[in-house]
Order: sequence, then C-alpha cells, then structure tokens
Amino acid sequence: MDNKKIVIIGAGYGGILTAKKLAKKFKKDENVEITLIDKKPYQTMLTELHEVAAGRTPEDSIRIDLKKIFAKRKVNVILDEVTKINFDGKVINAKNDSYKYDYLVVATGSQPTFFGIPGAEEYTHKLWSYEDAVNLKEHILNMFREAAKEPNREKRQKMLTFVVVGGGFTGVEMIGELGEWKNRLCKDFYIDKEDVKLYVVDAMPKILPIFPDNLIRKTEKRLEKLGVEIITGAGITQVSKSSVVLGDKGTINTNTVIWAAGVEGSDLVGDMDIKQQGRKRIVTNDKLQSLDYENVYVVGDNIFYIPEGEERPVPQMVENAENSAPLVAHNIFVDIKGGEKKSYKPAFHGAMVCIGGRYGVAHLGMPGKFFGLSGFFALFVKHFINLVYFFQVAGFNKCWTYLLHEFFHIKDNRSLVGGHFAKASPNFWKVPLRLFVGYKWLEEGLNKLPKILSNPSDIFLIPAPPSADANSAASAAAGAASQAVEAVQALPVPEFIKNIVDWSMNAFFYNGDGGFTTLAQVFQTCMVIAEILVGLMLLAGLFSALGSIMSIAMGMMIWSSGMAPTEMLWYLAAGISLIGGSGSTFGLDYYVLPVLKRWWKKIGFVQKSYLYTD
Repeated sequence: MDNKKIVIIGAGYGGILTAKKLAKKFKKDENVEITLIDKKPYQTMLTELHEVAAGRTPEDSIRIDLKKIFAKRKVNVILDEVTKINFDGKVINAKNDSYKYDYLVVATGSQPTFFGIPGAEEYTHKLWSYEDAVNLKEHILNMFREAAKEPNREKRQKMLTFVVVGGGFTGVEMIGELGEWKNRLCKDFYIDKEDVKLYVVDAMPKILPIFPDNLIRKTEKRLEKLGVEIITGAGITQVSKSSVVLGDKGTINTNTVIWAAGVEGSDLVGDMDIKQQGRKRIVTNDKLQSLDYENVYVVGDNIFYIPEGEERPVPQMVENAENSAPLVAHNIFVDIKGGEKKSYKPAFHGAMVCIGGRYGVAHLGMPGKFFGLSGFFALFVKHFINLVYFFQVAGFNKCWTYLLHEFFHIKDNRSLVGGHFAKASPNFWKVPLRLFVGYKWLEEGLNKLPKILSNPSDIFLIPAPPSADANSAASAAAGAASQAVEAVQALPVPEFIKNIVDWSMNAFFYNGDGGFTTLAQVFQTCMVIAEILVGLMLLAGLFSALGSIMSIAMGMMIWSSGMAPTEMLWYLAAGISLIGGSGSTFGLDYYVLPVLKRWWKKIGFVQKSYLYTD
C-alpha cells in the first residue's frame, strides 16, 4: 500500500481539532502521513483577543504552542505560508517549499472584511490575530500616555475617544473590556474619567441582532453603565486617520477606530480555483467535501453548506469548527480504510458574549428550545465551554493556565467572582505556621513510635471493637485509648459518617473474637509513620503541598473515627492554608520543584497527556 498524505492548511480551531482526530485514528498506521501547515508556530485563541487588547489577561494567554499541542503525536507541523494550490496536480505551493497531498483539509479561517469603505482598511485597528491584540493594547496605552501630557484640549479629546465599529460579538466584547479598563487607565495616567469617550457603532438597528430583545436590553444597560455610547443605524461611510464618518449621523473625531464589522474567508481561499459562495467560503456537500474535488475537505469558517431544513449556511463560529472537525476526520479515515461516510448535521447550542470580565449574556439551548442567561451564570457557562474546548486542544496544561489568567492572576477584580481568588499574599507569611504544624505532627509521631516498636499489636489509634472481651489484651488497650479520648472533648461526627466508619471497621479492622486484625496493626503503624513523614516534609518545606494534603487527610480520618480532640480543627484549617506553595519560601521546594518540573516535562507520556504546568 502506498503512503497516503493528508495535509491540513491552517492551525485554527478547526485545523487543530481535525489534525488531532486524524492522528488518533491513524496512530498505528505507518502508511499515513499527517501534516499541518501554518505560517505561525502557535494557535491563537481568537475568541479571547479582546482580553489581551484591553489589558485583562497577559499576551501569552491567547497563544498555544503547536509543538506542545502535537507533542508525541503523529502530526508533522510545518511553518510555511501557502501561496497557491494545484488541485489537479495535488500540490501545495508555499514560500519555502511545495507539498504533495492525497487528501487536503482547508482550515484557513477568516479575516476582517471592509465592504469597500474608503479608509477602513488603512486607518482602523483590526482584532483578528495575536499581533492585532498586542498592537491595539500598546496603541491604547500610548493614547493615554500622550493624552496625559497634551495641553491642547481638542487633541487630547481625540486621543481619549475610542470607536468600535460593529455591534456583533467581537465589537460588544471589545468595547465592554475597554469600559472596564478605562478606570485603571485613568487612575494610572491621572486622567479624568469624563474625558474618555467610548462608542460602539453599527449599521443595523440594534446590537447583537441574533439575540432576543431582553438580552439586547441587558447588554445595552451594562454598556451604558460602563460609559459606552451606543450608536445604531449608522453605516460607516469613511474612515480617516483622525475621524470616522457615520453617514448622515455625523462624524466622530478620534485617533482610534477598532474594526469589528464582519468577516470573510482568507485571501488564500479567495484565490482558489474552486466553487465559492458568501464572502470566500468553499461550497461543500453534506460530507464537507468540495463540490469540485472529492479529496478536498473543508472545516470551520471556510465551509459554505446549508444543512437540510435550514435557510442559511452554517455560521462562522467556534462550535462549527468543533462539529466539523471530527466528521472530516472520520470521512477521510473511511476514504482510506473503507466504511460509510457521515453527513454533516450540526447542532448549534447558542452563543455567549462577555461584556467585560464581570458580566455577560448568553443565548443557549437547542433549536426551538433556547433560553437566556445574564450576569454570573452567563459568564460561568462561557468559561466552562472554553475549558471544554481547551481540554480537547491541550488538556490539563491549558486549562490550568486559563484558570490562572481568568481568576487567580486577574487585576482590578475583572472576573465573574471579582478578585476573591486573586488576593494573593507572600508565602513567607506561612512559614511560621508551616513550621508549627510540622513540629506538632512530628511530635505526635515520635511520641507514638516507641509504643509501635515495643508492641505492634497494642492498638490505640483505632476505636475499640464494640464486642471486645473485657479480659482480653485488645480490650485493655482499647480501654486505655478510651480513657485518653475521654480526657478531652471529641469532635462530634454525623450519624451517617459514623455508620460508614463502623461498617469499614467491622469489615477490615475487627475480627470475630472482639479483637483487631493484622490489617489494623499495619494501618496504625502506617499512621504513625505518616505523622512523622508529614512533620518532616513541612519542617523541611519539601513537597509541602503533598504534606499539607496528607495532614488534612489524617485529620479527617481521626475525626471520622470519633477520636479527634477539638485541636484537630487547627490541623485541618492549617493544612488547607499551607497547600498553596508554603514550601517555596525558606523551604526545599524552592530548589527541588523547579528541577523536578523540568525533568517531568521531558517525559513522553507527560507531554502527550499535557500533565504539566508552564
């Protein structure tokens, strides 16, 4: 069998998911080569660009290294820019090389469209790539820097006027972020908030036109609260370096026009000699094959396909990429291996829009059964959906960094939970607590160790069997333990937990003669060793997070057995406090963990499973 070459052009949402699905299907097939071509070494989270552009998250939060995504997977990632495709010869021409294929997947995504408006492309800031977001952020900062020292009022007002063109998802999210960021910028650059003017402009009669009116009203109310003026029914007729003309609704003098007024297919698709429709989108059949070439498949934004029973083509949304990728991977697999192809029957579950980091709206459900959400619940759903996608792309690694960027490292309380998770304090404040808890556990363990060594059968850490013989040695030991417990007030245990513990004790630790099993001796010995080990770990600050978790677990076991004094509450509370990196200050974790982290990331299955943090 000749080798089959599958080439995917574009490392966006659709391209990456298709490559991963194909790699999984052909992971044991040496006769299939999978190649992904993109001109950048990373995937950009296009739906999160506004967060970087408006200073809510750091620049690296919207990028994922392609090498990381495809580590130890059967995908050859090539950095090159495709210039032309010879469909008849099955050859892809690029700037650095040419590439043959048997099956081609077009996943080049979209780009902004300017509708032929004079000056729109030349004088506006786009928001469609990592570079766009970074450049826009720097431009906004520079406008505030210059405005802070500009004595001319007219020039200063132009610098502090920001116009977003487009009242769809991207436009509303961008202006919402600016509305939140404005407060921080004014504070940092000593500017009166009243001097900053924010506008969102759209030619349609309302913003977010695909949303129901009640959600639109909530969006408008939120934007107004953020100081945003909404101008609808205003078609842009011209953009210059210092203004934007709103048709018959006048002109806004500004140095900053952000374009979010629509998208079209990439120029590469536009130049293809292949049937297209609807702003450079490739017309496909129900199997997502090009109508002109059966070996050319299309995913994501590049698809022009009207599902059965629908009037409009599939939308250019992330969910379309997620739905189309596995179907294309399946159909290519069937082309090579045989079987039945599937037809594309997408089910779209709505859309979510965040208006800054603290408020959002969402329209969710299934056709005919949609419902609206706003505020906390809408943002919660948005973050959850993002995590589901990121888990598909880069697993635990990306999900962890996403949570850090969105909740734990957030500034100015710009998240759905405010700044509660972001209130970090230096770990050196935890050093005295860590040493104290470590000393107490070590003391407990060392006091019990002689008893274990002298007589392992002397059980004193496990409650006495309810049917113990008063004359037995086990009963005597249990009596001594009971007296010790009675000397202090034990913490109460709920009845249902007590029943579970009683059952487990009877199953594993009590024998039929009213005594203890060998397993009880082993358990008690392990508990004493664990107390000593936890004490040493906390004192040394080595694997302190693990030691803290073990401290909590031992405290919970002692409590559930009905033998925990009230001071056990201190162990539990302290253990929770010490989990978060308490050994990184004046502890061995400071030296050991970075070395282990570098070693861990080199392991093949760790890279493939994304089981590491950056």
